[in-house]
Amino acid sequence: MNLQHERMLALCEGLNLPFVAQAYASAAQDAARQERAYSDFLEGLLKTEAAGRQVRKQSMLTRLAGFPAIKTLEEFDYEFAAGVKRSQVDELAGLAFVERHENVVLVGPSGVGKTHLAVALGYRAAQAGIKTRFTTAADLLLTLSVAHAQNQLKTVMHRAIAAYRLLIIDEIGYLPMTREQANLFFQVIAARYEKGSLIVTSNLPFGQWDATFAQDATLTAALLDRLLHHARIVPIAGESYRLKHQRQAGIVQTTKMAAGA
Repeated sequence: MNLQHERMLALCEGLNLPFVAQAYASAAQDAARQERAYSDFLEGLLKTEAAGRQVRKQSMLTRLAGFPAIKTLEEFDYEFAAGVKRSQVDELAGLAFVERHENVVLVGPSGVGKTHLAVALGYRAAQAGIKTRFTTAADLLLTLSVAHAQNQLKTVMHRAIAAYRLLIIDEIGYLPMTREQANLFFQVIAARYEKGSLIVTSNLPFGQWDATFAQDATLTAALLDRLLHHARIVPIAGESYRLKHQRQAGIVQTTKMAAGA
């Protein structure tokens, strides 16, 4: 490394150009060997910096999203998930619903791919530079309940709810809520209404949602009104994907036989 190279690295560090610093030496050698114009050499370095920053941003947004695992739309099994239209998912994959502050509601029994689709759409959004957050309904309510008890609800609503362009709430309906929890959940839906997009999953048809929300039909109706006003509903039917593989392996059958013995 000569003195000029050292000065170049120092300048890159001062200007926050880490990917130019990494690529400079080899790019300079290639440019000299190929007798490239100075403008082409500079453009190539700037493209390298832009590409590196994009990858770094995608990695950061994916990490901050808190996905339980990385799932992609390409991995989704349309043959297994009955009723899911590939054309509808392809349209959602374009992420225009996020730009329009619309919601996506995935409804169906346990194990049919709702979470996979929700995570895959969220991952697609994070890769597109959209600030995204994944949470389960249970974890969200725990966070909100603690914040409410500590008089920090406004702060947490801003940091955990309003700060994200896309919020994914998984597993609505698996556990019943108290009246206080139902009210807190309603505040989440109301806060994001026409301001940010939601992807939610539920194992319950909409007519049974009041059973989850403290048997409060009025609150449930108001919540659904806001959630579904600008929403794409994706119904999914079929047998649980996990149980299907257990049945193929003979696990479920064996369990049933043992129970009847």
